Amino acid sequence: MSGFQQQAAPEPTGAPAQQDGRGLGQRVSDALSTGVERVTATALGPYQTAVVRIGFSATWLLFLLREFPHRQEMYGPDAPWSWGMAQQLIADNGAFTALMWSDGQAWFEIVYVVAMLASVLLLLGWRTRTMSVLFMVGVLSLQNRSVFMGDGGDNVIHLMSIYLVLTRCGQVWSLDARRAARAREGALGASRADRAGPVLWWVIGLALSAITFTGRMSVGWLFFFWGLWIVQGLWWFTNRGPEHGDARRLFDVVANAVHNTALLIIMIEACLIYATAGWYKIQGGRWQDGTAVYYPLHLDYFSPWPALGDLLSAFGPMVMLVTYGTVIVQVAFPFTVFNRRVKNILLIFMITEHVFIAIVLGLPFFSLAMIAADAVFLPTSFLRWVGGRAARARERVVGGRSGGRAVVPEQRPAQDAEPAAVRT
Repeated sequence: MSGFQQQAAPEPTGAPAQQDGRGLGQRVSDALSTGVERVTATALGPYQTAVVRIGFSATWLLFLLREFPHRQEMYGPDAPWSWGMAQQLIADNGAFTALMWSDGQAWFEIVYVVAMLASVLLLLGWRTRTMSVLFMVGVLSLQNRSVFMGDGGDNVIHLMSIYLVLTRCGQVWSLDARRAARAREGALGASRADRAGPVLWWVIGLALSAITFTGRMSVGWLFFFWGLWIVQGLWWFTNRGPEHGDARRLFDVVANAVHNTALLIIMIEACLIYATAGWYKIQGGRWQDGTAVYYPLHLDYFSPWPALGDLLSAFGPMVMLVTYGTVIVQVAFPFTVFNRRVKNILLIFMITEHVFIAIVLGLPFFSLAMIAADAVFLPTSFLRWVGGRAARARERVVGGRSGGRAVVPEQRPAQDAEPAAVRT
């Protein structure tokens, strides 16, 4: 009897364990469902993606404006990397550049001007879906034409121009958001109040048809651009009225999932940039002995202000602290993105470092590109505060010029529409 009781004893203890197992499975299932719903129901980080859009389009625009007098030697017919050599390289690597469609001077000028115009319109947030594609075309066309002209900042712009195509980066701080708000206030559908969008869509379709028939673009890139064009047409069609509500909800789910994936990739890319830079620095002898920062300050190529470089490098302990601090911040940052306090402190140091590089070493566009990449981690509360201050300043200027006409307020997205790495 006692032996039977010893064998039967595990049965009552096993039942609660089995129930706990079912409870754990249910909790995991609920967590997965909540996560999937969050990723597909909302485009996360609207303010962060808007800052990334504004930052990279402004950086590329300023670069094109500064190099406008030298555009021929950098990307045009007078470039040391000739059109024929570029054509041979692109035939091997399959890179995209519209400048390979013709070696004429007029075509180069058109591509350069279109690249600047797309940067301006993307900066303003006008037709962001279309302008993000044209912005990418401009970046890839010029950079892939002369592959030896770029630096680290150009590589970051190259990658981010591709990622921006996949994001819904015009939800806030854009002309698109203002137009949508006015359409909602007027009880009109955004597509019914829109006239320029369909016209632009048809013009781009005609341009793609001409390129397709001339055979100047590879099959893979044709498939990519035609796919984007068809998706944009279907998006506009589902916006026409309430009878397409189910299709519109499906498009929203897919668009949100793609946006959130691209936002995650942008964050991972920024972390990889800092992690690889930091770990490579650790392997260098000058970084190990704390003297690495001293040498760029005394190179003619990186010394727009020689007196300032001499002043900053005169105090040895300061050079050592900056050298070690740079390595520590770059190595540590990827491990702190989910700790908001430490992450925000490191962001201050990183942005300060890039401002220092821009001023002291004469690399403004590299620094602007990296600051734009860092902006994806800025707290939403801080970005809303900056946006509010900018909106009030704009209202004072516009209100003074327009005799006090009302300005349409910005339509803010949901409060929780932000990734964990930027939440405050």
